[in-house]
Amino acid sequence: MKGINIFLADGFEDMEALATCDVLRRAGLPVELVSIKKDLSVTSSHGVDVEAEWILEDMETSGAGTEPWDVMIFPGGMPGSKSLAECKPLIKAMKAHYKAGGTLAAICAAPGLVLSELDDVQGLEFTCFDGFQDALVAKGAVFTPKPAVRCGRIITGRSAGHAIPFALTIADALLPDKSKVEEVKHALFLVTE
Repeated sequence: MKGINIFLADGFEDMEALATCDVLRRAGLPVELVSIKKDLSVTSSHGVDVEAEWILEDMETSGAGTEPWDVMIFPGGMPGSKSLAECKPLIKAMKAHYKAGGTLAAICAAPGLVLSELDDVQGLEFTCFDGFQDALVAKGAVFTPKPAVRCGRIITGRSAGHAIPFALTIADALLPDKSKVEEVKHALFLVTE
């Protein structure tokens, strides 16, 4: 799957999706919101209605031509994460995307529910919301309680409170000019000099 896409299901965690989208767009990255439903309107876990740019079924999901700068992003939230994990076309696309060389990013419950659908995660260092690590650990992944973790082409975040570090880790992985990440941090007052 080409591009940088944040996948939304009803019940997604507001901050994890929208703060990530905001930070990546501030960094000049072309992020798009994708509904896994049959329509563009998706409602967050806190009742915020969001209009996605795409519907999953209208996208090319074969994985053909995918590169490391093509990213599939999965926010947490309930029941959003569970719905993402149960969406067979999305999981099929995720597997094809990763096999073709694309990057995956998931935060909060999504690493444990969505990324655990991958076939080989042996040795993967990851983080997630406490209580959602068991499925990945059972497959040989290594849980570490950090705000954000990058391990190869997989980026994970811990929780809504760590949405900004998660997004900055994605931006840092994608931008060859690291000064752009510093500009975003400064604009957010994360760097004060």
